Amino acid sequence: MIKETKALSMAEVSEYLEDGDLKASIKRFIKLKASEAKKLREEIEKLGNIKIKDEYTAKIIDLLPEDAQDLAKIFVDVSLDENETSSILEIVKKYK
Repeated sequence: MIKETKALSMAEVSEYLEDGDLKASIKRFIKLKASEAKKLREEIEKLGNIKIKDEYTAKIIDLLPEDAQDLAKIFVDVSLDENETSSILEIVKKYK
């Protein structure tokens, strides 16, 4: 039975996988540990910005955007103002 649906980053997904080919494949692309990914998610959620959906947060964790242009590639259907962009990038910078 499905209890909840939530977009997860690859780091968070790897926590639920047993060792095997899929987990090994995903690990090649993961930039953060699962615990770091959860902390990053919490910090982004604390911003309280309704524009930042779970899907966007997962992509931010996966890609760790470096600048406004990278972030804009994640938020294709939503426009962030300069303050919103800088607050997200400041949080991401802590995890690089």
